Amino acid sequence: MPSLLSLAALLCGSSVLLIGNGLQGLLIPVRAGLEGFSVGAIGLIAAAYSAGFVIGCVINPAVVHRVGHIRSFAVFAAVAAAVVLGHSLVINEAIWFALRMISGVCFSGLFMVVESWLNERATPETRGRLFGTYLVTNLGSITLGMLLFIPGDPKDFQLFAVTAIAVLLALVPVSLTTTRAPTPIVEARLRPLKLLALSPVGVFGCLCVGLANGSFAGLAPLAASSMGMNSTGIAAFAAAAVLGGAAGQYPIGRLSDAIDRRKVMIGACGAAILLEACLVAIALDSVAGGLDPGVRQTAAIALSACLGLFLYPLYGVSVSHTNDYAGDLNFVVVSSGLLLTWGIGASLGPVLSSQLMGVGGPAMLFVWMAGAHALLALFALFRMTRRASLETEEKTSFAPVMGQRVTPTAYGLHPSGEGLPVEESVASEDGEARTEPPEPAEPPEGEGSSGQDAAERPQIGREG
Repeated sequence: MPSLLSLAALLCGSSVLLIGNGLQGLLIPVRAGLEGFSVGAIGLIAAAYSAGFVIGCVINPAVVHRVGHIRSFAVFAAVAAAVVLGHSLVINEAIWFALRMISGVCFSGLFMVVESWLNERATPETRGRLFGTYLVTNLGSITLGMLLFIPGDPKDFQLFAVTAIAVLLALVPVSLTTTRAPTPIVEARLRPLKLLALSPVGVFGCLCVGLANGSFAGLAPLAASSMGMNSTGIAAFAAAAVLGGAAGQYPIGRLSDAIDRRKVMIGACGAAILLEACLVAIALDSVAGGLDPGVRQTAAIALSACLGLFLYPLYGVSVSHTNDYAGDLNFVVVSSGLLLTWGIGASLGPVLSSQLMGVGGPAMLFVWMAGAHALLALFALFRMTRRASLETEEKTSFAPVMGQRVTPTAYGLHPSGEGLPVEESVASEDGEARTEPPEPAEPPEGEGSSGQDAAERPQIGREG
């Protein structure tokens, strides 16, 4: 696998970066709770990261195009590290909201640089393996970052320092890599309304997944802390869901390839609702004190792992369902538009669910998630009465993705993105797919050369 070996520096940089990101995702809400922030404010802070991540997907290609991949990576990493340290220096709800949004923009840019580099160097023979390796690296690194929360004290400065160090260390392998930088990112238009017309269930599924998963990612550490879990329990509770989601991707995805994906959505939503009901009971028991605290914590972690089995694969099923009806629109364009839809849900979810938590405690997080899954299941059931299922041979392959774990540039690595044209792929105003050649651009000095032979791949960008 020479392509993987030549890109080891990029995968290493990505891994270190995600360790810091995983730790930060746990640290911020727990520390905010310890500082006495209101639950509503913590929800806004959680939403700010998702909003910043999606904003970054739109604006960061212009930054990379202007100054190149290595310089962009250095800038994003420096700002992201400074932002992490800023949380420990200024304890203020409004400041933390702004810092988390900036962090979302920066991490989006960092992932975009790595993913576009991997996408550029992938070949038809290595694309699938490279995509799988990247996803495994992501999940493993995020889990490791969460586990680093255990020996630390969220009240102290050390965990913020460890996060900043991890982000800055990601600069080392990327800056020292001898792999040629890719050509400038090609921008692609987003057509979410067109996607809604093509596949209402797929688009609504991404929205509901954002509402549920965004709330869980941003507020589960706070809920676990409110339920009386210690540092080990909080980290294990969050990490278990991620590992469960990784384990559930392919079984649920392959099942959706074989039968009506809407049935899989309904089944996964039903299972998630049952598990969320159990977590509601656990959360209520933390107030009533019926169970032994150790037993309650162990049960909550086990339920979180089971919930992850159904929680995270729903996004990939929604993306694949939309691609089944995409026609001439290519995989990258469709998936990029769906990420925008997911981002809207992930930005709204923590804000709304935190309001419920402020009234009813941590149990309301799981009530909110169950409500989002119930809406998706009911809508999928309704759409089954309006449109027949496709035959198995007419479907695209399942796309194992996990929302904010990747930017749209990673979709070009997926086997479904193989064979994309060199030209920018966009959707015209009448809904028909067409291509437009990108404007020629010289690579920044010191990055790449005019003799590069790698094809430009379409990526997300600003509305043209």
